[in-house]
Amino acid sequence: MTAKLAQEQIRIRLIQRGDMDAIVSIDALSFGKKRPEYYEQKVDLALDDRRHLVTSLVAEVGGKVVGFIMGEIYRGEFGIPDTVATIDTIGVDSKYQRNGIGQFLMEEFVTIARKAGVEVINTRVAWNDWDLLRFFDSSSFQLQQSKAIHLERRL
Repeated sequence: MTAKLAQEQIRIRLIQRGDMDAIVSIDALSFGKKRPEYYEQKVDLALDDRRHLVTSLVAEVGGKVVGFIMGEIYRGEFGIPDTVATIDTIGVDSKYQRNGIGQFLMEEFVTIARKAGVEVINTRVAWNDWDLLRFFDSSSFQLQQSKAIHLERRL
């Protein structure tokens, strides 16, 4: 994309099942492979009627999905008594990057989280993903010492 988009050209809305193919394609550009099963589970969770708050969003330009953000709000899970939100996946079509789409998605995610009583949003980023680290830095995220420790078991 050569020309900078105006804010009014970008529409942020709640995710819909029909957005799956676009999300999988955007993600595949970053990861080098398609992960439809992963996104099918994520979209199912996001659209589960038993959940009262949808936090997964897409960005459209001219009716085309060009970006997305997916996360959840936790109310007491993992032994944490506070209401917190996490962002686990974000992506913007490479042709539309540097147009503020990621920031617009983040702002709407933050608005939804605030309305739900969230005071803290968490995410994890690979230590050497400089573009993503810069993005989260520009979105007012800060490196925090954790009160929890990351545990894993390799199989």
